Amino acid sequence: MAETFKKMKNYVTGNEEEERGIMEEMKDELNCCKSLSWATRIKGFLICVAIGFVLSMLGTVMIFVGNFVAFGILYSSGTITAICSSFFLMGPWRQVKKMVDPNRLIATIVMIITIILTFLAAFLWKNGGLCILFVILQFLAFTWYCLSYIPFARDCVIKAATSCCG
Repeated sequence: MAETFKKMKNYVTGNEEEERGIMEEMKDELNCCKSLSWATRIKGFLICVAIGFVLSMLGTVMIFVGNFVAFGILYSSGTITAICSSFFLMGPWRQVKKMVDPNRLIATIVMIITIILTFLAAFLWKNGGLCILFVILQFLAFTWYCLSYIPFARDCVIKAATSCCG
């Protein structure tokens, strides 16, 4: 109790040294992968990517079964799992900071909104057509987000699309 009061007091009074300590503690808590070896991180990353891929593929199979709601749920879960896989490589704190980087912010926002809308279309509205629409938008936003990590990839895609359409 006294320690919490001391931290609050230092935060309110502007003691920067203590404030940095609180932020560092928070970063350490969020960076759970810091203690893992590089080999374990790679394994965790690959396992999460594989699970995300399997979930997305199972969702795609649901289209052929005619269960569009299950498609939206499984595909969105696969996207979330794929995003979370990078937590193993760089840690959650750093990944979130990269996601809100100005270069990726719009793609991140669109991706999160379309994932939420997909779940709403599946659970609340029970509308398969909207699930498919939101998953397509989710796929495009996720692709655009991933391309932001490859130098000049977005420029190449824009030039290719322009030459095909123009």
